[in-house]
Amino acid sequence: MAAARTIIVAGAGIGGLTAALSLAAKGFRVIILEKTERLEEAGAGLQLSPNASRILVDLGLRARLAPRAVTPEAINVMSARAGGEIVRVPLGEAAGQRAGAPYWVMHRADLQAALAAAVGDHPDIDLRLGCQFEDVTSHAKGLTVVQRRGDTRQQELAAALVGADGIWSAVRNHLFPNVQPQFSGLIAWRGTLDATTLPREYTAPRVQLWMGPDAHLVAYPISAARQINVVAIVPGTWNRPGWSAPGEANELKGAFASPGWPATARMLLGAVDDWRRWALFTLPDLGKWTDGAVALLGDAAHAMLPFAAQGAGMAIEDAAVLAKCLSEAPGSTAAGITAALEHYGRLRRGRVQRVQRTAWQQGRIYHLTGPLALARDLAIKAMGPTRMLARQDWIYNWRV
Repeated sequence: MAAARTIIVAGAGIGGLTAALSLAAKGFRVIILEKTERLEEAGAGLQLSPNASRILVDLGLRARLAPRAVTPEAINVMSARAGGEIVRVPLGEAAGQRAGAPYWVMHRADLQAALAAAVGDHPDIDLRLGCQFEDVTSHAKGLTVVQRRGDTRQQELAAALVGADGIWSAVRNHLFPNVQPQFSGLIAWRGTLDATTLPREYTAPRVQLWMGPDAHLVAYPISAARQINVVAIVPGTWNRPGWSAPGEANELKGAFASPGWPATARMLLGAVDDWRRWALFTLPDLGKWTDGAVALLGDAAHAMLPFAAQGAGMAIEDAAVLAKCLSEAPGSTAAGITAALEHYGRLRRGRVQRVQRTAWQQGRIYHLTGPLALARDLAIKAMGPTRMLARQDWIYNWRV
């Protein structure tokens, strides 16, 4: 296929793989550059609300994902101050019927594996492992992208380059070298445990959210409900990049040792043997996500706090919108590609910024103490489950 229909995607994470499938579905040839030698698990569980699952289903991935996914019946919002549940927000069929697509929780590795398998089956997608983006130059014929494998460099002509290479993006650093990730002052501790090690009441198909003083805790089933994913968010100063640095369990348990945390929450933490920690970084607003025929996607453009459970969802949405904009570009000229990518950025920035603000605000609400925590609990209880679910409509009901 000619260079005019070739798109290079840097990064084979969830956003990059979804972008490749979305672009190929629109008739483009796609080359994915992934610097690692093989795709390995990064992180643990994730939540896919209907705005994201709808895109994956439309790409034909339901049969690959459904056997590994769990459809939670509800989100149980728990208060450490109150000692238990303050509201149960219905998900499952209620959320699926309301939004027209499933709400899934699953292991990140299962989603990446399903995407990678679909990529491997597609004749117009070339996934190059152990091959990283190094440089890009623009010219009358489009772009020349330089990729490196070991000591060997190779040039490839393409119509556009998509930087889907994460928060420490090499493509973004090429475009906007002065923009650097900022440490939030929060650390996510992640662990998984065998569901059979917990009493049955802790392994129901639901998302548990515990809100407490200066910390919160989330747990939900993954891997076809065989495992429970546990994430604890606490403040700290440790801020090394990466998804899976080892963490000392006693350090985390100390953050939840106060009498303000019920024994049930501490029991859940104590059941995890192997903790990994992840310093939470965000990105300042870039002002724009594109430069000519180069665009950013996912965490490379808008890394956010995970408290709206939309990090993967926003990357998946980005991928679908980018493919749609490029498919509608007038002709295959450089000007047409540039205009299409600029349109993509304009369509996405407002929504993503609203999600970023929502995540930041929810994190602050989760960690309230004293009278403010009491006011929060009373307000949530008064709102009730139906209104709590309706507050998510603007996220869940979105369509390309």
